[in-house]
Amino acid sequence: MPKKGGKHAEMGKETQAQCKRAKLEAPCPPSVMSFENPDSLFRSLICPIKEEVFFREYWEQKPLLVQRNDPLVAAYYLSLFQLSDLKELCSQGLYYGRDVNVCRCVNGKKKVLNKEGKVNYMQLKKDFDQKKATIQFHQPQRFKEELWKIQEKLECYFGSLVGSNVYITPQGSQGLPPHYDDVEVFILQLEGEKHWRLYKPTVPLAREYNVESEDRIGTPTHEFILKPGDLLYFPRGTIHQADTPLGTSYSTHVTISTYQNNSWGDFLLDAIPGLVFDAAKDDVALRTSIPRQLLLQVNIGDSMKKLSSLLRRLADRVEHTRDLRSSDMRKDFIMHRLPPCLGCDSDSLTPGSGKLPKIDSKIRLQFRDHALITVEPDQENAVSIKKPLLYAWGGLGSNRRETHMMGTEDDTASEDGTPQQTHGLRFPLSYLDALKQIWSSSTVNVKDLNLTSDEEKENLALSLWTECLVEVI
Repeated sequence: MPKKGGKHAEMGKETQAQCKRAKLEAPCPPSVMSFENPDSLFRSLICPIKEEVFFREYWEQKPLLVQRNDPLVAAYYLSLFQLSDLKELCSQGLYYGRDVNVCRCVNGKKKVLNKEGKVNYMQLKKDFDQKKATIQFHQPQRFKEELWKIQEKLECYFGSLVGSNVYITPQGSQGLPPHYDDVEVFILQLEGEKHWRLYKPTVPLAREYNVESEDRIGTPTHEFILKPGDLLYFPRGTIHQADTPLGTSYSTHVTISTYQNNSWGDFLLDAIPGLVFDAAKDDVALRTSIPRQLLLQVNIGDSMKKLSSLLRRLADRVEHTRDLRSSDMRKDFIMHRLPPCLGCDSDSLTPGSGKLPKIDSKIRLQFRDHALITVEPDQENAVSIKKPLLYAWGGLGSNRRETHMMGTEDDTASEDGTPQQTHGLRFPLSYLDALKQIWSSSTVNVKDLNLTSDEEKENLALSLWTECLVEVI
């Protein structure tokens, strides 16, 4: 999963840069996407396929092709990214490898044609025109606001990180060999046409990327041409390859991907340590010693019966447990997701803005899809409140659009070099019920919070307000 991004600039400079960048983008045609909420966004993405049909018949099961022949959708898709954007983007200081890959499939293998250092637009265009190379642009949501809006809503919808790549391929060429990915894939065709071939997975719901040889994949299960405005979905593990046919000057599509390392297996790897830790407090069987020299034995077959018995005890415990802690997966998502896309209207993102909460105030949670309460397994006397990871918070440790899914580091450290928590507020466990009141209610009166004193109630509201988690209404 991606790591945190680099250190933030001052908040005012970030907001100014965001506004300036927005002006560089051409006006979008009327949106065919519904941004009212995450559910409506996803429904508009797969339209006319119904949401329940998609998850019953296609999700993790088989590909879905939606050929729309709709000029309005095609025009909107074109606004997401196009070849003509590259010249302006290159002037912003792109680098080979980090931002752009130049490659071509030659004899079933990927040939990388990257240069060193900064991307020069004229050289990039030369490789594209003369060498028939594919231009792969990494994480365009960092630069294109409409993709930012779409992916931020999809992260809310799936509860999983959502990345993207743009592929621009000249006619008669192919960028990548047949391969499969470890992500759920949504392809949006933006410009030109692309010839696709899909094959039966050799590893269903694969956990890693892999190239497959032509002699192993057999014949395609699906073969078609994508045109502007079309949508293609296929599950992780689906073997695929695509080329731009002759007669089409070039093809541009964006691949939107999600659900990397987000399986039940990943969840169990994350949750089992906390479950065992809690269970061992109550179950003496889990506190008994392992056999002497067990750690020195190559074959521990004699101990497997005991281990199976303990696992069954844990399974029985899960049956009667309301909360199964997911520690690292949840934290990774909340710390690395996109911030809300609010354009230049940053008032609600400015710490300490708006009316100050008092004991007689009424408050409500802001950015509900970006807020989280969790009891951390390694902090038994504290509740960790994961604050909205808002772009305009700058130095307060909020997430940044510019580093989303880029694998860069942004850990702040104390003087002794230990990482500090920058994405959460901490409260005593006695505050949990009051916090749940705020999270579960559309509005709540400060004086009605489930705490023992007015001072605690007002201090809680003030702490959340200071970090933009709540607003006074």
